[in-house]
Amino acid sequence: MTFTPGEQLTAEEVEDRVDSAIKDEEVILFMKGTRMMPQCGFSQRALELIGKHRGDEFETVDVLDNLDAYREELSGYSGWETIPQTFVDGEFIGGSDILAEMEERDELGDALRAN
Repeated sequence: MTFTPGEQLTAEEVEDRVDSAIKDEEVILFMKGTRMMPQCGFSQRALELIGKHRGDEFETVDVLDNLDAYREELSGYSGWETIPQTFVDGEFIGGSDILAEMEERDELGDALRAN
């Protein structure tokens, strides 16, 4: 899944991208920045936690260029307004704090195994 950095999207385009990413990807992380250059500590932490269990076997979407539109669209799926957000098999798992709590309870690895 590749998107052009700096691309300004309409609300409908963001909706389509969120819909398809959540439906089509086993594990997807909506984050601020990219894998190579995360732009906040929470996104960095989520990347590290997911990567520990999945390696590179997950997708990411940089929401920064259209942050408000992504935040609004994602909250409809998750009820959660903050970024990052992680989905597995179309189900919202959580942000970086929830991922960290799951890791502490040794539940994250199982949660990240797509069915």
